Amino acid sequence: MVQKPETGTLAPVKFDQILKEVPELNKFNFNIQTVIFNPALDSSNMNPSVWVKIALTIKKNYDKFDGFVILHGTDTMAYTASALSYMFENLDKPIILTGSQLPIGTIRTDGKENLITSVEIAAAKEGGKSKVPEVCIYFDFKLYRGNRTVKRDSEQFSAFHSVNYPALAVAGVDIRFSSEFIYHPENKGILKVNTRFDDNVVIIKMFPGINEKVFKAILDIPGLKGIVLETFGSGNVPTVQWLTGCIKKAIKKGIVILNITQCEGGRVIMGQYETSLELLNAGVVSGKDMTSEAAITKLMFLLGQGLTNSEIKMYLNKSLRGEISE
Repeated sequence: MVQKPETGTLAPVKFDQILKEVPELNKFNFNIQTVIFNPALDSSNMNPSVWVKIALTIKKNYDKFDGFVILHGTDTMAYTASALSYMFENLDKPIILTGSQLPIGTIRTDGKENLITSVEIAAAKEGGKSKVPEVCIYFDFKLYRGNRTVKRDSEQFSAFHSVNYPALAVAGVDIRFSSEFIYHPENKGILKVNTRFDDNVVIIKMFPGINEKVFKAILDIPGLKGIVLETFGSGNVPTVQWLTGCIKKAIKKGIVILNITQCEGGRVIMGQYETSLELLNAGVVSGKDMTSEAAITKLMFLLGQGLTNSEIKMYLNKSLRGEISE
């Protein structure tokens, strides 16, 4: 981002300006090439069609480069990282998303270090293979699995964290990779990029006093196919008849409901408390320890693959790209 002098607001910056601001990139002995999307987008304007555009751009250039760095606004970075992780099947090269909390042109910007180290990680190899063949987020000296990451702070440089999965690398004087936590494909298959999403989904966050009319109205949205239900604690909802009745009715209509916790850490354990047993009996799927970002993008992705509801529920419950702790 750069600050517009006429309004004082922040707007997307073109990459040629970034090269002027970060001349250190030219010191790498790498073949660094750039693709600029026009128009540049504020990350709040991200949507599945842009995810597809990013994925197809990488696919087109996949055999030409050792890794890829995506410059992305922080607000929806975790959504994009999660979506891309599902889209790339048999990925064996790094796709690193990064950005900054302060605009790249400011003196104290965190963007320089984030970008420089992301490029270095994207090019890192060992024994001829990429060190991190995953979709990741690099920010504030730490590399995280993309679909395990959430934005936790709008002001601190440590904007992102991954509560339920360890960092894949930490950058200090050296970049220390935690190989035991990095996914390495055992059998390298042919890269496949799946680009279909279905956005007929919604997230409903439970709260004390949730209104019956409002809840029913959401479930009656025409064309609705999937719901991510953000519940209390380990997957609990109020034990009121109208609520479980609405959920059962929605599931009978073919709507897939995925249960994730509102808590930053931990997981859904349906049936542990009476307040989640009804959900389990109704056919609600446990999202285990998925983040909201990983859950909603996974639901959109699976709904777009032409699967049956039974198949969707099966895949929601298992780890596709390391988004769930088995």
